[in-house]
Amino acid sequence: MCEHCGCTPDNEESRHRCMHEQGIPHEHEHRLTVEQNILSLNNSRAEENRSYFARRGICAVNMVSSPGAGKTSLLEQTLLSLSRDIPVAVIEGDQHTDNDTRRIEATGVPCLQINTAQGCHLDADMVHHALLSLDLEERSLLFIENVGNLVCPAMFDLGESLRVVVISITEGDDKPLKYPYIFESAQVCVIHKIDLLPYLKCDVERLRANLLQVNPSLRIFEISSQSGEGLLVWRRFWEEQIPEAGQENEMAG
Repeated sequence: MCEHCGCTPDNEESRHRCMHEQGIPHEHEHRLTVEQNILSLNNSRAEENRSYFARRGICAVNMVSSPGAGKTSLLEQTLLSLSRDIPVAVIEGDQHTDNDTRRIEATGVPCLQINTAQGCHLDADMVHHALLSLDLEERSLLFIENVGNLVCPAMFDLGESLRVVVISITEGDDKPLKYPYIFESAQVCVIHKIDLLPYLKCDVERLRANLLQVNPSLRIFEISSQSGEGLLVWRRFWEEQIPEAGQENEMAG
């Protein structure tokens, strides 16, 4: 996987310890410097993206989760609800295949696929190049579905307006304590697949408490994409991010 995230396939820590034990000369500073340079370059590009979004009144949303938490299912339902009233587009990140892009396109929303191959997250430069191919409307929503991973995406700012972390109740109620950095960096959290609560030992109140322990300002939604529970409140939240769209919708009603 990507070396600058510290998630290389080989065990770098073991190799480093072995070099110490055997007295093999090596450089301590080099890896740290490379990582700092990569993050610095990413942050510069992220600021360019953020300026672009701000100039055009675009709310860009970085959606992150573990694999299988249901980001794509949630996104499908969100798009079906919003796209009639708010201009919206999607960038899809996966290591391989365009399966999720085809699902998104079936909702009628434009979608651009980014395949990261061995990379385990999107970065700001990938998003920048995707923006060159997307004709985004002003005062619109852009959802960026990141690669399923709760570790590396926490480090990489894409220039987003909001970071949304999706956690399924199938993951248990202590996930925020195990992976705190991604939850600390988010503004919004969706507790997903709540229709499965009768069948699982997941304490939602404990999950909420753990989320707020890690990030007291986190906005939390409880949603089932399967049953539709919580989707109306979720829709209203996105209307608030594009005030003109919400006002037009109220006037039309």
